[in-house]
Amino acid sequence: MRLLGNGPRVVPSDPRKPWWLYPNLLSLDAPLVAVAWLYIFAKTWRVDYHPWEAYVSLGLAVWVIYVADRLLDASIHTGTTGRLEARHAFHQKHRKFFVIGTAIASVTALFLVVRYMQTPIYHYLLIGAVLVAGFFGLSMLSSQEADEIPHTKNILAGATFAFGTAMMAHHYLPAFGIYEMLASREFLCFAVLCTLNISAIDLWEHAHRATDIEIKATDELALTLPLTVLGAASLLYALRDPEMTTRPFFYATLTGAALLQVINRSRARFSIDALRVLADVALLLPVIVYLVTARQ
Repeated sequence: MRLLGNGPRVVPSDPRKPWWLYPNLLSLDAPLVAVAWLYIFAKTWRVDYHPWEAYVSLGLAVWVIYVADRLLDASIHTGTTGRLEARHAFHQKHRKFFVIGTAIASVTALFLVVRYMQTPIYHYLLIGAVLVAGFFGLSMLSSQEADEIPHTKNILAGATFAFGTAMMAHHYLPAFGIYEMLASREFLCFAVLCTLNISAIDLWEHAHRATDIEIKATDELALTLPLTVLGAASLLYALRDPEMTTRPFFYATLTGAALLQVINRSRARFSIDALRVLADVALLLPVIVYLVTARQ
């Protein structure tokens, strides 16, 4: 509590954030997911040489993009505090720290790429840069609409996240090109999983704000149906792999889809901030499933 002026008026101080929310507030959740799934891609595609700088540069790049996006959203909605979510308000409050941090992380990631990465990475980076630029362009446009779900932005965000994660493993396979990666079942399933993970948060927030029961039901169906399709496709791909080289990967995507489905069905029990954290957990727990099934 703090006093205002000389009067007796007292207002509550900012509530202390729970410890489990800080990875989201610090934008550390997405880099952790990216690095974890990079390991899965590398093992699934049997990358013989996969150095530490691939993981570090990916984690730093993802962190920079997420921080930049949240700082941009916070700047767009400055003065409309009711629209600032916890993570955006946190980034706005500590803006100086995040700006300095992104500058250091950007230089470090660029140094690692130039100094250690193989030449084919630049072909992947060109496509990645176009995807990131498109994402930020759509982000500035879609942020203006408070009650609209930015489906196009979410699809592009999911594809960009999946592309950046997969390419850091795939470019170490000289016998295969970019188009082989884009057409692979592993990349497509992971891209859909990422898109649904991002869309789930928007759909949950939209349903939470809505008072119409039909809108709430539509938002739930918009997530339930594609998650069911993804789960079925992952199970089918896993069972149709007689050599079991990709089966653990698809078991992991199946687990991610199932966890998002469970969270979607029980979302009324949790706050929006808790749902954001659970959505990240739904992409991290499948890593354990992968490790267990890969050893069998």
